[in-house]
Amino acid sequence: MAEGVLRLAWEGATAFCLLTGAFFALVGAIGLVRLPDSFTRFHAPTKATTLGVGGVLAGSLLYFAGSGRLVVHELLVALFLFVTAPVSALMLARAAIQLRLKSQPRVFEQTPRD
Repeated sequence: MAEGVLRLAWEGATAFCLLTGAFFALVGAIGLVRLPDSFTRFHAPTKATTLGVGGVLAGSLLYFAGSGRLVVHELLVALFLFVTAPVSALMLARAAIQLRLKSQPRVFEQTPRD
């Protein structure tokens, strides 16, 4: 009985990590498409998508740790991701500054009030 409850809790934690990771990856993808210029688009993939991939990796880590397998691959991928994502965003921002890309002014649409 206790083993079944523990297994159910383990699978629930794995599912929670996967769903949370998928949500953040979706938010990052939507932000990449919807944000107006290159400077604001840097935030979506570096923040939200990094959290999304981190959540999916945490779910994978929990799943395979529950089956008794070593989880070295997931840890190495997470380490590589969290080290390289900020560096790549910095390089892209510097390239945009070097090319003198202009940021777009914010335009707020106002709807007429009745």
